[in-house]
Amino acid sequence: MKFTAEQIAGILNGEVVGNPNAEVSKLAKIEEGIPGSLTFLSNPKYQNYIYTTQATVTIVNKNFEPENPITTTLIKVDDPYQAFSKLLEYYNQVKLMKSGIEQPSVISEGVTYGDDLYLGSFCYVGKNVKIGNNVKIYPNTFIGDNVVIGDNCVFFAGVRVYSETEIGNNCVIHSGAIVASDGFGFAPHEDGTYSKIPQIGNVILEDDVEIGACTTIDRATMGSTIIRKGAKLDNQIQIAHNVEVGENTVIAAQTGIAGSTKIGKNCMIGGQVGVAGHITIGDNVRIQAQSGIGKSLKDGEVVQGSPAFTYGDFSKSYVHFRNLPKIVSDLDALKKKLE
Repeated sequence: MKFTAEQIAGILNGEVVGNPNAEVSKLAKIEEGIPGSLTFLSNPKYQNYIYTTQATVTIVNKNFEPENPITTTLIKVDDPYQAFSKLLEYYNQVKLMKSGIEQPSVISEGVTYGDDLYLGSFCYVGKNVKIGNNVKIYPNTFIGDNVVIGDNCVFFAGVRVYSETEIGNNCVIHSGAIVASDGFGFAPHEDGTYSKIPQIGNVILEDDVEIGACTTIDRATMGSTIIRKGAKLDNQIQIAHNVEVGENTVIAAQTGIAGSTKIGKNCMIGGQVGVAGHITIGDNVRIQAQSGIGKSLKDGEVVQGSPAFTYGDFSKSYVHFRNLPKIVSDLDALKKKLE
């Protein structure tokens, strides 16, 4: 897709200084700009690059005045960084602006869908599925029976959504994610074998949830596994059955949450964290990467370590961890001296 400087200025409410018909079709860092690319100057320490960049168009602050000759066309705005972010969002919306039903694909009986549906090739939509307006479902995606999908959702290629799942508005699910697979429930027998416990609950994703690539969210044994409004899950996360993740909580990659744990709102959980089952984590909790959480945490706690304890105590203790060989050596020397 190509855009002219004039078109971009119109989107950003900016002023063109240079050639309004200059065309760009790609984005670049200012130090890596090439002909046909668009860049921006926000940080003053990169200002020298504007005199050497080969980018065709550069977004700058409205107060910027070049001290040396430049070849790039300028678009002057109030805040170059925010303007560039807005442009990225606009570009992404244009890129995702697909509609229509590609073939081959399967739409089962009882399915209803709203305006501007995009259904890619080799998709399967099960019985009695309800799909809202402006939903984009990319190729090779499976939607099970009785699933409900709100407006403005995007499912990237290869997503699997099992039956009975409820998904709100403005949700994004990335490739390879699996929503509502069976919870890990098995009953042991005296002979060492196991019987599978039927998982008859579902998964609920509220509005504005984003699920990363290859993340799995298990359906509840009974009731619902719930990801609350605005929560963001990174790639390769495991959410077990009957877990609840609170509003606007963010969880980084490779974290595992065991069954029936409740996580509060506005929490931040780092990568490779392990959380035990049947505990409660309060609101506004911060868990540092690679921590192991085996007990409930109160509102506002900040923890690190495995098992995790207070972040401040962990930082102080870490100094002693590193010096442990020397401390032991000093103790041995002191012991010999006393003997």
